[in-house]
Amino acid sequence: MEEMPPGFRFYPTEEELVSFYLHNKLEHNNNSSSSINRVIPLLDIYNLEPWQLPKHCGELCHGDPEQWFFFAPRHEREVRGGKPRRTTGTGYWKATGSPSYVHSSAGKVIGVKKSMVFYKGKAPTGTKTKWKMNEYRAIKQDGPTSTPKLRHELSLCRVYVVSGSRRAFDRRPTVAAETSSRVNSLENNDD
Repeated sequence: MEEMPPGFRFYPTEEELVSFYLHNKLEHNNNSSSSINRVIPLLDIYNLEPWQLPKHCGELCHGDPEQWFFFAPRHEREVRGGKPRRTTGTGYWKATGSPSYVHSSAGKVIGVKKSMVFYKGKAPTGTKTKWKMNEYRAIKQDGPTSTPKLRHELSLCRVYVVSGSRRAFDRRPTVAAETSSRVNSLENNDD
């Protein structure tokens, strides 16, 4: 495994996760496929407990204490129109809230994000844990006038543990915050 320099972190935005990683994996883009697999492996995450997932992360993300990424294949029962199986040996992933859209920087809807929490035990009496997951699915639109369709072949999952403090991917500044900061520094320099 290649050693990365100190400070290296895989730090993607939701737009990058969907528009680059998930899209290229779905389109079987061989030019970037081997690089993508080094960062985000294909793994049926529902066959493992959440605390087992960090040791299965991509080789370029080993050692990241905050978040882990995986491509999760679609289950056979989903192909036949059934609900996805999100149970493991000791618990289950439960969706929280409503799915939300992932937008490109141009404002176009490119995917859907579903947030989940892991519960130990059997539904509906399981005990909530600090393990969380964001599941991303891509949206495909064949032409400017065609109806967008949700792609189900694969999803991209970001798994993390709630720590009580803001994680690096939560601390990423927004464009509005960067602009505000620049405006404030310019105003202070005018004195």
